[in-house]
Amino acid sequence: MKLVVGLGNPGASYARNRHNIGFMAVDAIAAAHGFGPWRSKFQGQIAEGRLGPEKVLLLKPGTYMNLSGDSVQAAVQFYKLEPGDVIVLHDELDLPSGRIRVKTGGGTAGHNGIRSIGAHVGPDFTRVRIGIGHPGDKRLVTNHVLGDFAKAEAEDLAALLDGIADGAPALAAGDHPGFLNAVARRLSPPKPPKPPRAPEPVAPPVAEEDADPRSPLQKLIDRFR
Repeated sequence: MKLVVGLGNPGASYARNRHNIGFMAVDAIAAAHGFGPWRSKFQGQIAEGRLGPEKVLLLKPGTYMNLSGDSVQAAVQFYKLEPGDVIVLHDELDLPSGRIRVKTGGGTAGHNGIRSIGAHVGPDFTRVRIGIGHPGDKRLVTNHVLGDFAKAEAEDLAALLDGIADGAPALAAGDHPGFLNAVARRLSPPKPPKPPRAPEPVAPPVAEEDADPRSPLQKLIDRFR
């Protein structure tokens, strides 16, 4: 069994924040793969289903970001999971918007949700780092992270979430390249082949004008003279 955690802050006022891209991602997975309804458990919201042959529990912690580990630990202990069974999807300031990286273990990069989970279950879980871009000035980071995605970003955001949902079975199976390829196909779909060029029209042959002005009858008469 895999525990797939999306990080975010609970409440309608945070729903479209960049910091809530993890919530958006697991919502997209649940909708695309026919998971059961969301219900309250483990200090959060859970939905159960399958990704390929793998039984999967989706979790959205309801504890606010900096206490996400409380919710994750409760699910891990209940199902007797190992850190390697846990996959966490979260926002990443250090990646441009729309970029995704997957890694297992490592540091927290200052992410409060990742820090909390690591403190509760150890560092050896898989992280799906979803880029939200950096505003370019440290003083603007809080407003950027807790700000909503702009309307101009809506199309790219939808393609990104569709790609995450497409690749979720590969992610659950540990096929990280397969997961990333599925996302890339949504973000940069192959261009349709160009239609073959129509052949250039060829002018019909023009009969050469007969240089002899005589009519066919006159030619016949002259032949027997």
